[in-house]
Amino acid sequence: MTPTTVPGGTFTRGDLVVARMGYGAMQLAGPHVLGPPADRDAAVAVLREAVDLGINHIDTADFYGPYVTNEIIKEALHPYPNDLHVVTKVGSVRDAEGNWLKALAPEQLRHAVHDNLHHLGLDVLDVVNLRVGGFDRPTPGSISEPFAALAQLQQEGLIKQIGLSTVNAEQIAEAQSIAPIVCVQNFYNIANRDDDDMINSLAAQGIAYVPYFPLGGFSPLQSAELNAVATRLGNTPMAVALAWLLQRSPNILLIPGTSSVAHLRENFSATALTLPEDALAEMDAISAG
Repeated sequence: MTPTTVPGGTFTRGDLVVARMGYGAMQLAGPHVLGPPADRDAAVAVLREAVDLGINHIDTADFYGPYVTNEIIKEALHPYPNDLHVVTKVGSVRDAEGNWLKALAPEQLRHAVHDNLHHLGLDVLDVVNLRVGGFDRPTPGSISEPFAALAQLQQEGLIKQIGLSTVNAEQIAEAQSIAPIVCVQNFYNIANRDDDDMINSLAAQGIAYVPYFPLGGFSPLQSAELNAVATRLGNTPMAVALAWLLQRSPNILLIPGTSSVAHLRENFSATALTLPEDALAEMDAISAG
């Protein structure tokens, strides 16, 4: 049951009300996000613990595994709590070697939405993110055709709300000329802050920003600086990095992933961590390291 007061606060847009600390399910699959996990029972336990902690935003995709994480989510949590929001992604598939291939044609997207519905055991998806770019940066170009395809599926009642993943400001504007968006999911953390202006713009519009790789792309010097701050505060670098993101802007939602209940609890501790001004100043300086 979600507590009345959710640590870290909540984000609301329309019918979507989520705790700002969510959970990313990618690590529930096997190595390289392929195949089943070594310990399926442990994966189920992580998901159930997440819900018990008050997390009601789970990020997933049918191309994790493929299909593995969605099947585990269904096993662990179906029938889903009324306030649980499962957010998925489309726009990519895996080949036999595990490569990540783009799949942005309208029929591919329609197939992906139906696959997600089937593997999650749902009649409608709360949020579907259209993944456009690569792992850590957008790919320039028009997204009107794939986004219009998702907008059509929304009109058909298969999707409640639409988001974007790994996009630039021009692509966001292009999508918004077709249909509203509820969130943007991009690569962002203390050390990689290219999206600062985007976050501020989305916040002004009441649109969520969901950063991934909260410790990705750090230089050794930047990692050392973060470790020093975390040690002084008596917490883990991950928790401190997540706490910084929560304090960065009220529209930021977090989806750290783990396959360990212990690590899940460590990450969740960030919701109760308020960084003092001197620590914030040190963290802000890391981006220039």
